[in-house]
Amino acid sequence: MKKIMSGNEAIARGAFECGATFAAGYPGTPSTEIMEQFSQYEGVYAEWSPNEKVAVEVAVGAALGGAKAMAVMKHVGVNVAADPLFTVSYTGTNGALVIVTADDPSLHSSQNEQDNRHYARSAKIPMLEPADSQEAKDFVKKAFELSALFDTPVFLRTTTRVSHSKSIVLLEDPEKPVKKEVERLDPVKYVMVPHNARMRRVAVEERMQNLRRYAETMPENRMEINDRRIGIVTAGMPYNYAKEVFPDFSYLKLGMVYPLPEKMIRAFATKVGKIYVVEELDSFLEEQLRAMGIKTVGKDIFPYSGEFDPGVIAEAVKRRPAKKVQLSPVEIPPRPPNLCPGCPHRGLFYVLGKSKTIVTGDIGCYTLSFMKPLEGLQGCICMGASIGMAHGLSKSLGTKGKGKVVGVLGDSTFIHSGITSLLNTAYNRSNVLTVIADNRTTAMTGMQQHPGTGLTLQGEKTVELNFESLAKSLGIPDVRVVDPYDLKGTRAAVREELGKPGPSLIISRGPCVLLNRGAARKRPFKVVEEKCAGCKLCLGLGCPPLSWKKYPTATERMLEERPKKVEGAAVIDPSLCTGCSLCEQVCNYGAIVEEE
Repeated sequence: MKKIMSGNEAIARGAFECGATFAAGYPGTPSTEIMEQFSQYEGVYAEWSPNEKVAVEVAVGAALGGAKAMAVMKHVGVNVAADPLFTVSYTGTNGALVIVTADDPSLHSSQNEQDNRHYARSAKIPMLEPADSQEAKDFVKKAFELSALFDTPVFLRTTTRVSHSKSIVLLEDPEKPVKKEVERLDPVKYVMVPHNARMRRVAVEERMQNLRRYAETMPENRMEINDRRIGIVTAGMPYNYAKEVFPDFSYLKLGMVYPLPEKMIRAFATKVGKIYVVEELDSFLEEQLRAMGIKTVGKDIFPYSGEFDPGVIAEAVKRRPAKKVQLSPVEIPPRPPNLCPGCPHRGLFYVLGKSKTIVTGDIGCYTLSFMKPLEGLQGCICMGASIGMAHGLSKSLGTKGKGKVVGVLGDSTFIHSGITSLLNTAYNRSNVLTVIADNRTTAMTGMQQHPGTGLTLQGEKTVELNFESLAKSLGIPDVRVVDPYDLKGTRAAVREELGKPGPSLIISRGPCVLLNRGAARKRPFKVVEEKCAGCKLCLGLGCPPLSWKKYPTATERMLEERPKKVEGAAVIDPSLCTGCSLCEQVCNYGAIVEEE
């Protein structure tokens, strides 16, 4: 049967078809849907782990137990998982282990644009890279096959465009899962003390030599000889782009991007004239070809950053701008990303933005609060870094007795990598106020469960982490919970905690509005125009339903009913308003009231 599937759906299907029974991951665009889809297949176990390091560790354990296991994450998640990753390359896997890394050229939803092909070379782990959904399904099967054959973890690298674009996939009947019988593990192979690790280091090099020989004949690496004047070496989605604009050129299409088939590459080089290396992000393939002594054209004409498309490749190769149809300019108002109407984070960051203190933030929906008009945070590096940054700032600035630094992160992010940092503030007596923006879900990636929600990925009820008890057990003396929809209460709590020396914690608890879509809708608010003083204070919330209506005539501007001459009035779109009441709370003129 054929079906149109995204690359992520196809990866999940391929893992299921080849008998994989275990998958662990942490949600992150563009990889999230792989886990969500895999969890729906019968007879499999799938979990959201607290972070990517844990996901790899439990997947390693499942593989050592004889299963075909998969760990799934976006590209920056591999940074978190690097510690176990580099060492499982030494130990091998016993069963089979595939690590999916979803890279994000053009930073559609990421804080950096790293090229994770470098991890394959650094960790000495083979890497496959599909170009479409059919290959995504086929290549994950191949990855499991290679893992079992060579006793190695295998990377499957996708990019945003492969993960989310859709194409036709041929579905096949799933294999019956076969699991190795395991009674005990060989400690010489799996206990990486220095003596054992030295022996395994030699085994890794032998394995890489065997993989290089295998790469020469695997069908996923193939030549397409056409016009011999030009040859293109490429892999993944750029292959599709190049074929679209230059269908008559010759191609070396690499399915395995590490290790490379050197003999095949040299043979291709003898068959064509000029060689272009077409690859997104770093010059990973180009550098290796040049190290072989093969003259290539690559990053001297192609961009180092951003996604490619057919136009980018055509313009670079032709060395002249592609012809473009000139359209009449259209005036479109800027539409920066914004917190959703009724978002619980809005009240919190409205208060923090006016606190006149340094606020370090984290990865999540709330990162958007750095923009005007909220301006609620001033720093963001990576998952969990907000507390550590705030601690370092506090120690560096010597803020003891002079007010605290604030570190804010979400509930899922706190579980991911904030717990140890909170412990550090207690242990080292930091003058930091930590705020957990607890909206009861992993919201930014699409409402995934985590240990604080009381549900697993597969919908089973489980223990629910109590942040208050955890913080007290870590040694945080002052812990309090606020309702972010109560501006007065949130402001008072923040002010009080900023005035106390030592570490403290506020939990700003309000469920994401998207979790309550099935609940009864609150009545929206409206602006009583005659009472609006035109102060625009409500607009400082940055709430999407709020806008400004400018009066065009002097008559309208001088209405006697108004408390003073005004240029316009606030307006609330009732179709967007969730009834959160924040605008009513900030209005000093009683001009914002509930709809009847």
